[in-house]
Amino acid sequence: MRIRAAVEHNEMGYLIYAENLPGAFTRGRTREEALDKLPDEVKRYLLWATGAVPEGMTADIQVVQEEKSSLDIHQADSEIIFDSEKTPLSEEEYRKMRDLAFKSARDFRMLYDSIPEPDRTSLPVRQCFYGHVPRTAREMYIHTNQVTSSYLDGLVDIRNLQDIYDNRLAAFRQLEGVSGYLDNKVYEHPYGEPWSLKKALRRFLWHDRIHAKAMYHMARGIWGETIANPFHFDVTFGSGGIIFYKKY
Repeated sequence: MRIRAAVEHNEMGYLIYAENLPGAFTRGRTREEALDKLPDEVKRYLLWATGAVPEGMTADIQVVQEEKSSLDIHQADSEIIFDSEKTPLSEEEYRKMRDLAFKSARDFRMLYDSIPEPDRTSLPVRQCFYGHVPRTAREMYIHTNQVTSSYLDGLVDIRNLQDIYDNRLAAFRQLEGVSGYLDNKVYEHPYGEPWSLKKALRRFLWHDRIHAKAMYHMARGIWGETIANPFHFDVTFGSGGIIFYKKY
């Protein structure tokens, strides 16, 4: 499988995205470390998004874009806009990405609902550019849901609902009532980044994945296999297409 990789980097590390699989990404202190992680990340993403990984699949990685970032790459702070996120969206492309964003919200809620004590955590206090890094499952859920209004800022004006799936569904219904939304115009977001609808769609998937992974590993370390794993985060891949699940 040809993976079109976009690279965002600075002296603090590397973020590498599978540009043609929106939401799939890896981090590393070096370019090589992040690239080495990408094939398994792609397979986990495909297992989540489609329910299967093609037998005997190999990843042919082609770097198609590279940008230097001014943000804290090691904290997964990102500002890149892909070249492919600057062109108009087809109805089919939009609906495919939107439906993945809906699936991601449902799976995020499934993971959260499986955690017995959402205010319990084993994570240390950390700060990033927007302040306190969420540490409990409840904080991660609230934070991940709240970005809905900010990611669509400049496109629609919405008030967030408490349920992440209902919120996302309502937001995109409102968006689809805006004339010309598929034009995918590039504009400057209040974050100070170049932005577009297609970038927002990818960021929903990427942001869900960041916080779902943190939530899952934190909760799995406390409660073990009772925690739901809809994103398949603990999957490793052996030879012959064999899939293994990590034991905690």
